[in-house]
Amino acid sequence: MKFQEITMHKVSMRMKNPFTTSFGTEQDRSFVVIEAKDELGNTGWGECVTSDSPLYIEEFTDGSWVMLEQFLVPLALQHEWEHPDELAELFAPFKRNNLAKAVIDAAAWDIYAKRQGISLSEAIGGTKKEIEVGVSLGIEDDMEQLLTKIKEKVDEGYKRIKVKIKPGKDVEVVKQIREHYPDIPLMVDANSAYTLDDIDLLKQLDPYNLMMIEQPLTAGDLIDHAELQKHLETPICLDESIHSYDDARKAIQLGSGKIINMKVGRVGGLSIMKKIHDLCEEAAIPMWCGGMLESGIGRAHNIAVTSLANFTLPGDTAASSRYWHEDIIEPEVFVHNGILQVPSDPGIGYNVSREKLERYTVQKKTFKR
Repeated sequence: MKFQEITMHKVSMRMKNPFTTSFGTEQDRSFVVIEAKDELGNTGWGECVTSDSPLYIEEFTDGSWVMLEQFLVPLALQHEWEHPDELAELFAPFKRNNLAKAVIDAAAWDIYAKRQGISLSEAIGGTKKEIEVGVSLGIEDDMEQLLTKIKEKVDEGYKRIKVKIKPGKDVEVVKQIREHYPDIPLMVDANSAYTLDDIDLLKQLDPYNLMMIEQPLTAGDLIDHAELQKHLETPICLDESIHSYDDARKAIQLGSGKIINMKVGRVGGLSIMKKIHDLCEEAAIPMWCGGMLESGIGRAHNIAVTSLANFTLPGDTAASSRYWHEDIIEPEVFVHNGILQVPSDPGIGYNVSREKLERYTVQKKTFKR
């Protein structure tokens, strides 16, 4: 099995609404889509889930383009492989750059599933035919606007509401949400906005019956999170601290949190994700699949991931219409009453609209074997 041709598309899309977290506001998304073809003519798709600036992670779109263009794509075209797991070993000498590695891994898994005539979900060991879906809401200056958005998403049937927080927009925000919605499954995401100096502040969230507080402390940290968890009743969920299998193993040993948010790009691909999934399942650490404001290509991979057995909590894979005026896949991702059907067609289960992809592509380069 080999890549015969790989095309890099730099895509620029504008979301319906700005999305604000503790490290900034984003509305215009640029990212790299990989279109890979094998020697039999099968096409695999992947999405590099970067942003323009290295705020969530050290990678950013232009940097990942260079990494792919100069190193990963040429290397991938030089080798034959029997299984996508081999790509993780092939790319291992390159330090980090997990988002760039993951996009080729994603395209390889799509091709692998298509060659087998099975869905991506089945190819990676997924068992669920439908998944529960949550939604992520950004920081709002106007509390009434946030409450309106929560009502809208509750009425649409989403199974969990996630609200971004930061210092000054935290305890009072949660208090007001609970006054209006005392029983909804609710979590908060801090995106590394706090330190151990904020223990007393974060303890004030305990009475509000939150499902979890996601990544309260520094990205990459495991030790301080373990200390913080000792003081909190609310489970800590690790996100930006988990970049590898070893990160997950150490977090479990240290007690750094009780839940893990899996983002496939962050750990370098589906093959590594599967290893972390099995580790967490054995350790009884529940997981859920986080979102990176993906287009439908990345969203399709997230759906397959969430079909694995230990993804027991609703993820962030909301409908395409939550973010985009139009998506680049057909059909678009559709959620009904908080439930999403896992595609059964071979590969990712969605068709990429070439007309729409070309419309949003601002840079393109093709490499051949």
